[in-house]
Amino acid sequence: MKIPAFPVYLFDVDGTLTDSAQDICAAVRTVINKLGYFPPDEFLRSYIGRHLDDLFLDLNPAFTKDEMATLLADYRTVYHSFNHSNTKLYPGVMEAISKLGGRKSTATTKGTPTTRVVLELFGLLPYFEHVQGTDGFPAKPKPDVIHKSLELFGVEPSQCLMVGDAPADMEAGRNAGVKTCAVRYGYGKVEQMARFEPDYWIDDLRELLP
Repeated sequence: MKIPAFPVYLFDVDGTLTDSAQDICAAVRTVINKLGYFPPDEFLRSYIGRHLDDLFLDLNPAFTKDEMATLLADYRTVYHSFNHSNTKLYPGVMEAISKLGGRKSTATTKGTPTTRVVLELFGLLPYFEHVQGTDGFPAKPKPDVIHKSLELFGVEPSQCLMVGDAPADMEAGRNAGVKTCAVRYGYGKVEQMARFEPDYWIDDLRELLP
């Protein structure tokens, strides 16, 4: 299905723009291995794009909020120390983002400062009018991170296309009332994303171009 042009595009980052699983999973593993948890990589990858509290509670429902806050802080320290050395752009991302019209923002579970660092590192930052991460409000699948950009741009949800690779992206898009586009090359399972009936499916970000 041909995808029409939209006034506003919102992009998830991990699994949509960047292949960052190696850095993310290694950082998570560094933290949880110390506690005696050794889940398989597939398990860890399935949480990319969700708040890490979900992962911690699934490992141990008895974790307290303070314990999870400590785990999250430890993860961020380790993750930042890797300096995204094993992260790369997916094929076609630079061409798509640099040529795609419309106003662009992000809708990621990463914090805004980290998101800006990643976009700048890979040369994408100049093409984004706004960068929005999850800063002290509920993460996807709640729609808050999408609403922040819609409010800043002053547009209606129908004018926006949310592009992501995970069920949480599709659910957040539905909750926000925007159009959704699921990418098949990321970390989310196609059958799980399909439950939220994305408006469009793509295998390469360049399929967004006219």
